[in-house]
Amino acid sequence: MLIRFEASNYRSIAEGVELSMVAVDRDREAAREAPHLGESLLTLAAVYGPNASGKSNVVSALAWLRDAVEDSLRFWEDEIPLEPFAFGSGPSHPSEFVIEATVDGVRFEYVLELDTRQVRYEGLFHYPEKKRRRIFEREGSELKLQRGLGALSGTRELLTERTLALSVARRFDEPLVSLFAKDILRIQVLGQMPRRVRARAFGSGSGTWRARTHRWFDSLENAQPPLFPLGDKEGEWPTLSRRDQALALLRLADLGIEDVVIDEQQVVYSGSGETRTQRRLRLVHRSGDNAAPLDFSAESEGTRTWFGLIGPVLTALQQGSVVIFDELDASLHPTLSAELLQVFRSPVTNPYGAQLIFTSHDTSLLNHLNRDEVWLTEKRADGSTRLGGLAEFAGERVRKSQNLENAYLHGRFGALPQVDQTDFLRALGLIG
Repeated sequence: MLIRFEASNYRSIAEGVELSMVAVDRDREAAREAPHLGESLLTLAAVYGPNASGKSNVVSALAWLRDAVEDSLRFWEDEIPLEPFAFGSGPSHPSEFVIEATVDGVRFEYVLELDTRQVRYEGLFHYPEKKRRRIFEREGSELKLQRGLGALSGTRELLTERTLALSVARRFDEPLVSLFAKDILRIQVLGQMPRRVRARAFGSGSGTWRARTHRWFDSLENAQPPLFPLGDKEGEWPTLSRRDQALALLRLADLGIEDVVIDEQQVVYSGSGETRTQRRLRLVHRSGDNAAPLDFSAESEGTRTWFGLIGPVLTALQQGSVVIFDELDASLHPTLSAELLQVFRSPVTNPYGAQLIFTSHDTSLLNHLNRDEVWLTEKRADGSTRLGGLAEFAGERVRKSQNLENAYLHGRFGALPQVDQTDFLRALGLIG
């Protein structure tokens, strides 16, 4: 599970911002105990704030780090695709990223400092028996390894000034590195995030999510283990096929959909007259005693979005991994968004500690969030992003029982747009 993430000098983030998943209020189902950490970790985190305040940049920084681990060895030959803060000393200073997570109960910490030309510093550490130990540490081209990790010695031969040591080392058979790297690479990104942030790893739109969901329903790809293979234990779901699990989540949205049909159809291309066989996706709707399959393209945008997130969400629940959803309210009705939050909150539907981190303008969701699950962004005078946790805002004034939506809309926490129509009215000639 993710413990915390920190970034500085990335897009609108100048000074370091930190998003922590450590629970303040531990006596509830969304807070999962991490015994070796001595804390409880949250399964939900929401980032609120006005437009252009940097909400998306906070979560895209985490997505960027995920992509970096996957891509640096293959694609960073000429330049590191980094976007530092555009003003002040941003372009001439390095960017920094820090991520801490628990993997199989062990705490890991990964630190990265780099600019567009080179990786300046990189370190991976773990905390066996609560004591920090180095796995590897790299300054420039010099790489130091923990004793006994001879399997990683080949990392030095593939390392370049623009290649992450983690990208190289994960390809060797060393569990300490490969398990952590796999945990990072399992992070999934959904929503409205700019295409350049996620184009290579996640695709450019909802069609890519849909392809991931398609595999859960397709009988040709269903020979995989169910989400909860130990369904005979009390409190767990019964053992269901992947298809049954995906259909149950689809029906949770109460969209009137009874089933999903994936079959084949013959398509004739008008130019060449060539006939090809294509697989077709249709959703079966019931009306009274009648049921009819409708082509997926005829479904509403909300239905297509909910269908598309089923695959990524079930994958995360199965792996106990992280899902980032940018602009959740732009994709889902508030009722469906609230249902999604409950899926991640409940230990019954989320037994392995999957985490949902999302940005939103939908204040109604604040009624479904605890004070330590809410983060606020504001735009400083210099254009940079400030991020703060609601649980720490103004000390004891943010009570556990407070109506967060009402307080937010009344400006108690800031992070609201400052609307001034003067320039607009002047431009229309309505005032002098």
